[in-house]
Amino acid sequence: MAGVRQCPSPNADERPAVAEVSLLVIHNISLPPGQYGTGCIAALFANELDCEAHPYFQQLEGLRVSSHMLIERCGTCVQFVSFDRRAWHAGESEFDGVAACNDYSIGIELEGTDVEPYTDQQYAELARVTTLLMIQYPQLTTDRIVGHCDIAPARKTDPGPAFDWRRYRADIANGAYS
Repeated sequence: MAGVRQCPSPNADERPAVAEVSLLVIHNISLPPGQYGTGCIAALFANELDCEAHPYFQQLEGLRVSSHMLIERCGTCVQFVSFDRRAWHAGESEFDGVAACNDYSIGIELEGTDVEPYTDQQYAELARVTTLLMIQYPQLTTDRIVGHCDIAPARKTDPGPAFDWRRYRADIANGAYS
């Protein structure tokens, strides 16, 4: 995406030839949990996280994950994987009876936690990015925007109860980001 910081992740590959982008998955992440602006998210997605730097990081040793984009608390976007490539964000997952959501989805991480409200800047930027993605990928419709919790409910809870789905969907519908 033009105009956003690029931080390429090696944790991506080509989508299957028959896969078309048709799902947007909203996630949250903070490293260490509940701490913001540490640079640790980018380090994790680049396989450069010092797993000795914090006790929580020990469980992340050897983990190879990414997302397409991160929206920081201040609303700044960082892109890790081209939207046309497969990022490794969803893990074992299923939507509408179709498994392997990474094959056909875009993953956007919001810097945050399940329980802390997201910022106005994050909602505005998420709505702006979503609208652009819906133009670029016509199969991506509002009924195909979900949380990580919706595609992997036995393992994931994000973006959590603090995420205001009603506000986000209204922002998309009303063009509130402009």
